[in-house]
Amino acid sequence: MEKLDQLDFITGLYRKYTSDLAAVIEQQRKFHLANRSRMTPQLDDLEAEITYLLLRDFRPEKVMELGTFHGWSTTWMLSALRDNGTGHLYSFDMIDNVLQNVPAELSGDRWTFIQGDMKTNLEQIPRDVDYLFVDADHGKRFGQWYLENMFPLMPSGIPVSVHDVFHGRKPRVWSEGSVVVAWLQERGVPLFTASRKNSRSNFESLNRVRSELGIEGARGTTANPMIFFNLP
Repeated sequence: MEKLDQLDFITGLYRKYTSDLAAVIEQQRKFHLANRSRMTPQLDDLEAEITYLLLRDFRPEKVMELGTFHGWSTTWMLSALRDNGTGHLYSFDMIDNVLQNVPAELSGDRWTFIQGDMKTNLEQIPRDVDYLFVDADHGKRFGQWYLENMFPLMPSGIPVSVHDVFHGRKPRVWSEGSVVVAWLQERGVPLFTASRKNSRSNFESLNRVRSELGIEGARGTTANPMIFFNLP
């Protein structure tokens, strides 16, 4: 897969997949409304859309999701794999709330859910993961743990996204984000974020493109703290 570029690359994906993205946004808006009593979405609009777009363009065969909660991110990723016509999502979480929310027609034969503590489930990680999505325990210790134990199991160069990093201009000191950002900086690895607080220019640029294309988010949320990078 090609390397993850920065703003121009993401902007190009919005233009390339405009119609498909608009259809999934409408699908997700209806899904949210139908499940409001039992689902609290976590991903904000830009980061959910970017995740979908990256999966569409990179066309991974094996996607790993660490942390599902109620299934909002799961359904976005499954929608991308469905629209690609290929790929399988392996989701890990300690709780199984996601099972009652993901529609059967979306999960189909493209989804495997593994329940349990990731620290005791490393052997269940599929080989040759093509895309890694992390949205689980956001504490500093867990971040240190997966940098040391999970990242080495992943192929170099794959796209990775980590949620809840830039709620402010900098990651919270006690957070997973602080150790991940430091880890990337030590290795000279660039990251991309559409965080309103950390990268206002990216946030505003993407929203101008979305407005031009008639794209309106499924939730109307604007924090977008997720980071995207390629694993060194």
